Amino acid sequence: MERNPFQRRSQPPRGNSNPFRPKWEHRPPSSDLIFGIRAVIEALEAGKEVDKILVRKELSSDLAKELFAALQGRNVPVQRVPVEKLNAITQKNHQGVIAYAAAIEYQQISNIIPALYEEGKNPFVVVLDGVTDIRNFGAIARTCECAGVNAIVVPSRGGAAANADAVKTSAGALHVIPVCRENSLLEAVKFLKGSGLKVIAATEKAVKNYTEVSYKEPVAIVMGSEDVGISDDVLRLCDELVAIPILGTIASLNVSVAAGVLVYEAVKQRQ
Repeated sequence: MERNPFQRRSQPPRGNSNPFRPKWEHRPPSSDLIFGIRAVIEALEAGKEVDKILVRKELSSDLAKELFAALQGRNVPVQRVPVEKLNAITQKNHQGVIAYAAAIEYQQISNIIPALYEEGKNPFVVVLDGVTDIRNFGAIARTCECAGVNAIVVPSRGGAAANADAVKTSAGALHVIPVCRENSLLEAVKFLKGSGLKVIAATEKAVKNYTEVSYKEPVAIVMGSEDVGISDDVLRLCDELVAIPILGTIASLNVSVAAGVLVYEAVKQRQ
C-alpha cells in the first residue's frame, strides 16, 4: 500500500528530548564534577568549595569512612543515591562518589554582619528560603549586587547551586556579592534579628503593602520559593510580612522580579 505523503513518520526520541528520561540523566558539564573518593577527599582538604556530594547508598569502604571523616565540620550537603544515578551523571570511574564543585567561595553571615557594623555600614541582607531555580538565583544575585545588598543568605540544603550557570545568569554578580550558605536558615534569621536587623518577609499571607513598612534601618528581606513560599518557622520569626499587590489574573510574580521590587523599595527609602 502506498504511504500517505502527508503522514508524519514516527521517529525515536533523540538525545535529551526523551520525556520519559529521569531528570537526573541530563548531565551537568564535566568541569562542575569531581569524581572518585580520593579526588573528592583531596578537593575538600585543599579547601575547594563544594555544593553537594552524591554517595552510592551501599558505600561503606574504609576509604568512604575517610571521606566522611574529611566532611566533619564542613557545611557540605551529602545525598545517598542509587548507583544508577551516579552512572547517569558520568560514565567514568566515580567509585560511588561524585561532588559538584561550587563556582564561588561561600561565606558565613556571622562574619559579615559584625564587619559591616565595624565599618559603620547599615546592613542590608537578602535571605532566600527554598529558591531552587538557578536562573532565579542568578537574577536575584544580579539585582542585589546592583542595589548594594551586602550579602545573600541561602540554605545548605534546598537551595539553588552556585554553579557556572548561576554565575552566568548573574552576569558575574555571584563572584562579587558575598553568598552565605547556612546549615540552618532558621538559626541564620535568629542571628540576623539578634544582630539588630529588621526581618521583612515577602508573602501572599500578608495584608500590608510592601511600601507601608520602613527599610531604612538594618534590614533583611526574605524571599521564598514560588510554589510553597517561605517556611512557616521562618515566617514566625519575621518582624514584618508584606505583599506586592497583584492587579492582573496571574496569582504571583516570578520570585526574581518580586525580589527586585522589594530590594529597590529599600534602596529608595535608604537613599
